[in-house]
Amino acid sequence: MLQPKAEAFRACVLGGGDRVNFYPRRRRKPEVIIVSLIDIFAILLIFVIVTTTFKSEQPAVTIKLPEAKSSVIAEQGDAALRLSISEKEEVFLGAKKVTLVELHRELLELQKLPRPPKLALATDKRAPFGAVIAVLDILKQAGVKGDLAAFTEQIGK
Repeated sequence: MLQPKAEAFRACVLGGGDRVNFYPRRRRKPEVIIVSLIDIFAILLIFVIVTTTFKSEQPAVTIKLPEAKSSVIAEQGDAALRLSISEKEEVFLGAKKVTLVELHRELLELQKLPRPPKLALATDKRAPFGAVIAVLDILKQAGVKGDLAAFTEQIGK
């Protein structure tokens, strides 16, 4: 007859035995560490806020400005409303593309304000001169008074 340890070993090897565990230990559910997630979201929020506050409004059209030797850098005062003319004779008031009729209507509405905004003209150097004159004529018809700033590139600086 075999020794008791040998019998237990033989029973385990041959498929029987008392060491079979039909109820394995339950695994723990994975946990999400919420403190780390809050830190990550706070950093992402700070990043988004910082990057969006430094972004300036980009014009809807790319304009190659004419060059001028006598141009000066304007003082940072009230923000002027940008009136742009592209080389394809497209007119933009701010970032909104407008036709000449709509431009006249918009300028009339702006002139009705208690404090109308200043206008700054940005014209592509390849824009037809007739388009510039047409816009200047609409400005005069709408009753725009005061200085009209023009965007140019400085030469030699």
